[in-house]
Amino acid sequence: YMANAFKNKTQRQIGTSLTAIESYTVGGSTETTVIGLTIANTTTSVIEVDATLNDGSNDFYIVKNAPVPAGGSLVAVGGDQKVVLMPGDSIKVKSDTATSADVIMSILEIT
Repeated sequence: YMANAFKNKTQRQIGTSLTAIESYTVGGSTETTVIGLTIANTTTSVIEVDATLNDGSNDFYIVKNAPVPAGGSLVAVGGDQKVVLMPGDSIKVKSDTATSADVIMSILEIT
């Protein structure tokens, strides 16, 4: 029997370095599906954001230099788009502007 749990992982004021969302890394014997990844611009100007899947060694872009309007958001994962994470994987986000992005990542964990 495997347990399913829906969870939110959040990170505020992301800036110019790739930041793992809530320092979340998939644990061993856990299957995780990202069912939503929303990046909000908390500034008064357009920002450009990157979101990556990190496999423990390399970053693979989900979006790169994606513009997010002032006060708006970008849904990088959601709807029909899902991302499967394997043990050791994480999602990282960065902006071209300091302390400018809030992120909500919704996941389904199967343990």
